[in-house]
Amino acid sequence: MQTPIDRTRLESLAHQETERFISANPTSRQLAQAARPHLLSGVPMHWMTDWGTPFPLFVDHARGVHFTDVDGHRYLDFCLGDTGAMFGHSPGPVAALVRELAERGYTTMLPTGNAARVGALLAERFGLPVWQFTTTATDANRSVLRWARALSGRSRILVFDGCYHGTVDDTFVRLTDREARHRPGLVGQVHDLTLHTRVVPFNDLSAVEAALADRTVACVITEPALTNIGMVLPDPGFIEGVRALTRETETYLVLDETHTISAGYHGWSGALGVVPDFLTLGKPVAGGLPAAVYGMSREVAKAAEAYLATKETGHSGMGTTLSANMFTVAAIRANLEQVMTRDAYWHMTATAAYLAERLEALFARLALPWCVTQIGARCEFQYCPVRPRTGVEAEAAMDDTLEGALHLYLLNRGILITPFHNMTLCCPETTHAHVDTLVDTLAEALEGLIA
Repeated sequence: MQTPIDRTRLESLAHQETERFISANPTSRQLAQAARPHLLSGVPMHWMTDWGTPFPLFVDHARGVHFTDVDGHRYLDFCLGDTGAMFGHSPGPVAALVRELAERGYTTMLPTGNAARVGALLAERFGLPVWQFTTTATDANRSVLRWARALSGRSRILVFDGCYHGTVDDTFVRLTDREARHRPGLVGQVHDLTLHTRVVPFNDLSAVEAALADRTVACVITEPALTNIGMVLPDPGFIEGVRALTRETETYLVLDETHTISAGYHGWSGALGVVPDFLTLGKPVAGGLPAAVYGMSREVAKAAEAYLATKETGHSGMGTTLSANMFTVAAIRANLEQVMTRDAYWHMTATAAYLAERLEALFARLALPWCVTQIGARCEFQYCPVRPRTGVEAEAAMDDTLEGALHLYLLNRGILITPFHNMTLCCPETTHAHVDTLVDTLAEALEGLIA
């Protein structure tokens, strides 16, 4: 839907904010130029240039809800590493542990005493009894797809249009004119992913039923709510319906809680009471350090151990040398015990609810036909009057030019929100005053754009 924004004013604002950014960040500009000859696109990860700035902003340090760039500007952070720092930058218990363990070793390829405790904590928190460790959520998702295929004897998987499961090749499939196609922008893909991946619209139980009917699908992998194409909430009963259909067709259900862990202490699935066969979780689980985990039911674990007994040692395609290293397993324990607490979630969720209320009031005052969606500590506004129910609807509501200008306006005034769409996160140190700063600054930008 076309937003009631004056496009001429928008173009002028984008130009002004670009010039302001260039003028205010000379050290970042120098570092970008110095990095260009030796880093692809001048950054350690090429997508770090996707913020819409004329050159990357280089960070000096971060703590709690703030970070400071190399030019000395301090920012209020509502991005929080796109969930990686969802509980704040350098959370105290994890930082203390890092200092304590700095001289006690990092990688041995052997378990430590912390491993058993972390397994028990994860089982208690998420309701699945058996766990494994990886380095990223992508690794965790790739591992569970392997397990699902190996244990079921089936080759296909089912995903939802607009899903996000890291960089797992199998999930980079979209629906275009009702046909499965490779996701635009997928680099270097050779094999036809659609031979083994089926894709259906989110919130369409009939489509799920049809896709599973021939019993050739090993697993359905999904986020409980779509979060990376704009937030799309499940209809009441949808996830429960998917769970029922997977049981009926003897298909595994994988819930990727890497983003929806913002929903609450037990994740979305725990709050809903849906128990999957596999659950994956990355990003925030070690307080911002690279680590991820995946859990499985007792039945799946029994089948997996029987499978392992029949194969040669190693060479499973799951895990890396650095997975479950001493450092990150200890960090996961500290994070679960002392950071990802019920009190932290209560504060984060209440603060995000206040943000949602303030955004809704702002859009009503300005007569902007936009909606607001909240998932616990996570909140997003979209340029459509009704919350989207599918990835297609969420994508249709996007306005890249408007989004880029608003993000840059906020950044130039010391506020960062998640790139790619208008998503925010509230950490345990985010206050109502911080929310007021964000919404009041956004209001200033919008008031100058409405015709």
